[in-house]
Amino acid sequence: MSQPLLMMAAGGTGGHMFPAQALAEAMLERGWRVRLSTDARGARYTGGFPHSTEITEVTSATFARGGLAAKAMVAPRIASGVMGAMLQMRRDRPDVVIGFGGYPTIPALGAAVLLKLPRMIHEQNGVLGRVNQLFSTRVACVGCGVWPTDLPKGAEGIHVGNPVRAAVLDRAGASYIPPGDYPMSLLVMGGSQGARILSDMVPDAIVALPEPIRKHLRVSHQARPEDIDRVTARYAANGIDADVQPFFQDVPRRMSEAQLVISRAGASSIADLTVIGRPSILIPFAAAAGDHQTANARGLVEAGAAILIPERALAVASLSEQMAAILENPVAAQRMSAAAMSVGAPNATERLVALVTELAQRTD
Repeated sequence: MSQPLLMMAAGGTGGHMFPAQALAEAMLERGWRVRLSTDARGARYTGGFPHSTEITEVTSATFARGGLAAKAMVAPRIASGVMGAMLQMRRDRPDVVIGFGGYPTIPALGAAVLLKLPRMIHEQNGVLGRVNQLFSTRVACVGCGVWPTDLPKGAEGIHVGNPVRAAVLDRAGASYIPPGDYPMSLLVMGGSQGARILSDMVPDAIVALPEPIRKHLRVSHQARPEDIDRVTARYAANGIDADVQPFFQDVPRRMSEAQLVISRAGASSIADLTVIGRPSILIPFAAAAGDHQTANARGLVEAGAAILIPERALAVASLSEQMAAILENPVAAQRMSAAAMSVGAPNATERLVALVTELAQRTD
């Protein structure tokens, strides 16, 4: 009997790619073949995928970037991508096609619709992305990472949670060492692309902390490449031990060692926080479509696991006060850590595997 084939399509951000990686790991273990369809941006995140994952780069485009000439080429490029995906699927028919969002998913999902293949999507955020919204009523179901998810009429949503990579599951529920009079770790994450506002605010907020806290801090700070030198210099000028990089390959380790995490509220970051279980201060990206990062953070905030600061309200003094409130109160920090785990879905990958498997077995 030939191996079943799962075709995954994901856009070029960690928020789309990390859940796809988790599903790829699980399906390969179950004897499936796995093919990932993405674009050049997404290909940057494939280093962590199992080597047996087949990677294909597709032609797609977005109306969100470029001038009039670029926008005029969007439709032809998407059509070309869909036709290419159809030809590939006719040669090697997938048993299931799943999209994780982003414009690079259009060719695979578009081809799956035209060929009437079993198909579904996974939405990481509490508000559907544009492409997932387009396909939500043209697939068997929407696996929702956040519940409730705002779905259009006619779309069937099933809560599965956000799958996390094996490296995160390896740290699931790692013992939390509350803040105290000893070396402490602070992790600052701005999403897969970094966040300038965190580079602007967080170093000064740390400098403003009471000296008994500040002298014990070790900082891991993710910053955009163009901000690294100035952020590094700011920390060094104030004697703060800081590792500033554009992207951390070992986020699970750094998060599990952290007493506090300051982060955007992207879906993958939220999932990692809830599986590992760490107190956090969340600053949702104000320009996120549909304000979906605020929706992502809701569960952690309501559980008492996180403090939410809207981007428009972010200021050095208030951020420093919130950091101190956690780092000076080990009992509250321990409680926040436990609360984060209480809203996690460490079995999200298994739930998504079950949906994929059931969809492959349907005869309707």
